[in-house]
Amino acid sequence: MKPTHPRPARRPIRTDADDDWSLVVPLKPLAVAKSRLAAAAGALLRPRLALAFAEDTVGAVLNCARVRDVVVVTDDPAAASVLAALGARIVPDAPAAGLNAALAHGVGAVRARRPRARVAALNADLPALRPEELGRVLDTARKFPRAFLADAAEIGTTFLSAAPGVELEPAFGGASRLRHLSSGAVEITLTGVDSVRRDVDTGEDLVAAGALGLGPRTAARWLSAAG
Repeated sequence: MKPTHPRPARRPIRTDADDDWSLVVPLKPLAVAKSRLAAAAGALLRPRLALAFAEDTVGAVLNCARVRDVVVVTDDPAAASVLAALGARIVPDAPAAGLNAALAHGVGAVRARRPRARVAALNADLPALRPEELGRVLDTARKFPRAFLADAAEIGTTFLSAAPGVELEPAFGGASRLRHLSSGAVEITLTGVDSVRRDVDTGEDLVAAGALGLGPRTAARWLSAAG
């Protein structure tokens, strides 16, 4: 396993321009998040890892130079408190109708304040995420009305974007790569952005993320548990 990447200095949220990105990150209640990870992590560690994944994801996003702000859609009070302390804006999951409804709600919260916001949805389970790799994805995404990045398995999706004035139309879950393609979103095919594609659902996924270098919160919890 590679060494963990160092925690970057927190970047102040930008308020001087309206062309930066707002990212929307959905997070299930920790009691039910990352259920497939239980086989590798156990029932007690699983929710703590789910929170650590979200912390490392949001922390990396907030340190990406292209990002103006982050909205986390969650009803979990513990996660909300921790992620708000990092600098995220917390929006309750008012629809309570699944992942895609939560994402649409989050985008609505962003655009209620900035109607012409450039928005993107990002998975909350990217514990190896690098701000500079996310920046490259965002730079490519801004060339298209809607764009997406497939996950490492090339079946699902970890990132979906919408330009100002364009609806996000999220279709996450399962084989979402094909659904996003069918919806007209352009697939981003960059190389060297593995950390943006490496979501974690299983123990094998976590090992693969570890090979990229885990973020500090995930590393602290996973490596201490591993002894």
